[in-house]
Amino acid sequence: MAAKKKAPARGTSPTTLTRVRRLPELGRYEPRDIDAILDAATHCHIAHLIGRQPVVTPTLHWRVGDRVYWHGSVASRMLKAAGAKAQVCLTATIIDGWVLARSAFNHSANYRSVMCFGQPEPVADAADKSRLLEILTDKLFPGRWPQLRPMTRKELGATTILSLALTQASAKVRSGPPDDPLKDREWPVWAGVVPMELRLRAPVADSGAIAGLKAPRLRAPGRR
Repeated sequence: MAAKKKAPARGTSPTTLTRVRRLPELGRYEPRDIDAILDAATHCHIAHLIGRQPVVTPTLHWRVGDRVYWHGSVASRMLKAAGAKAQVCLTATIIDGWVLARSAFNHSANYRSVMCFGQPEPVADAADKSRLLEILTDKLFPGRWPQLRPMTRKELGATTILSLALTQASAKVRSGPPDDPLKDREWPVWAGVVPMELRLRAPVADSGAIAGLKAPRLRAPGRR
C-alpha cells in the first residue's frame, strides 16, 4: 500500500532548505510538531513552476506516517507539472489570533505553519488510491466512507494522488502576547491578543436529501 511506503529517516536538525531564518527562535524541527500542524490544518498551498511561471495552488492535504498527500484531476496542470519530477514547496498555516501591540511595527499574529520541500511521487495503484481517499474522507468526516456510493474505476482513473516525504520540513510557531519594548508599555492604547478560530456551523441538508437521515459527524478544524 502507498500509505505504508517508508520515507527516508526524518531528522530533528534544520537543513539549508528548512532552517527558519526570520525569527529563528520560533522554528520547530521535531517531527511530532510538524505532523500536528499538518493534521490540524484544513488545507495547504503548493508552490511549483510551470515552465518559467511560478504558480501557487491551494488544495486539500492529509498525512499518513512520514508522508503528506494531496489529490486532484488528472487534467490539473499542477499535478502534471509536479508529477514530472519537479520540485515543490508545500505550506500549511493556521492563524490562532491577532496580536495587537502598542505600535504598528510590533503588531503580529499567533500562528502555526509548516513548510515541506521535495519531489512528489505519484500513487499509481487503484487500490492504494482508494485507501488514501478513504483516509482523507475519514479525517474530515469520521465514519462517512462506508456510507458512500463506492468509487468507480473511471473515477479513480480520473484522480491523481501525489505524496511528498516529510524529510525536508520545518515548522514555525508564534504564541503569546505582543512583544512591546519597555519604553512602549505606558502608551495609552489597548494591547493584547484577539483569539481566532475556524469553526463549523450547523449542517444544511441538500434539497433532495432523503428525510430522516442523520447529518455526518465532522472533525473540528484547526484543533491542536
